[in-house]
Amino acid sequence: MKVIFYTGKGGVGKSTMAAATAVQLSKNHRVLITSLDPAHNLGDIFGVTLKDKQTKFASNLFLSEVDLQKRSREYLEREVDVLTRTYSYLHALNLTNYFNVLKYSPGIEEYALLTCIEETIRKGNDFDYLIFDTPPTGLTLRFMALPRVTITWIERLMQIRRQILDKRYTIQKVRGAPKEGENNPEIKLKYDEKDDDVLNRLKALDENYQSLNRLLQGEDCSVVLVFNPDLLALRESERLIEGLRDLGLPLRLLIDNKVTKDNEDTAGQVEKMLVRYFGKDIPVRRVELAVNIACQLGRCLYEIPEDLVSAL
Repeated sequence: MKVIFYTGKGGVGKSTMAAATAVQLSKNHRVLITSLDPAHNLGDIFGVTLKDKQTKFASNLFLSEVDLQKRSREYLEREVDVLTRTYSYLHALNLTNYFNVLKYSPGIEEYALLTCIEETIRKGNDFDYLIFDTPPTGLTLRFMALPRVTITWIERLMQIRRQILDKRYTIQKVRGAPKEGENNPEIKLKYDEKDDDVLNRLKALDENYQSLNRLLQGEDCSVVLVFNPDLLALRESERLIEGLRDLGLPLRLLIDNKVTKDNEDTAGQVEKMLVRYFGKDIPVRRVELAVNIACQLGRCLYEIPEDLVSAL
């Protein structure tokens, strides 16, 4: 199974290029394309209404659009439930008030998206290709950085939790075990690692994020950068390339979209500058803009004559 992320500045045509790639790949492979962009238009491209579940479009092609609000709510409910059960002995502190404000915490949407990606990949063994149509650059870089950031935090939290368990063990040794028949209503806190729900939860999360991070940086993952032949797209594409380089994520293809006879000289300059900025050879595909509206109405938006898959 291979995973492909389509990214770039808003409005450059990421969704259309991702859809066209999915259609071309589905001729010989089983493909799922998922839109992560809150401003979905994947359904518009294929002329269908999509929801937060897989929809079969053709024999080898499946589509879905992530409902970010729903996913964020589910993520919060799941985490709050875990916290509530784990720290049930702290009812006196009225933790519910703290949990209620979590919905306003920064990063919730990014974690919800990351959870969706992890779940899609984990359950996607029936597909040969998983294609993700991502939000514009800023949000994309934030959620793609989360596995590494989260692993760092989890490792530190596990250290702290082990220190807490060590303190509990010391206290237990000093106090000694309760005598037989003694009525002791105090809550007994676990101090053995294998019995500690918090540490077990952290270990499970660490394993999930380590696995996802290895996949994102591996040979089976590709990032495709879509841009237009103009200065603004060039500058944002350079920032994206720099961010991908910092995160160790594999940029494998550049697509110069909306090229016309009037801007083909600019297109060539932008392409050379991006390849030079990337620092090594990388395939570039140029996609012409259909300037005749009659031509656009006479064909499906995902019918792109240019080859978008041979370089992947």
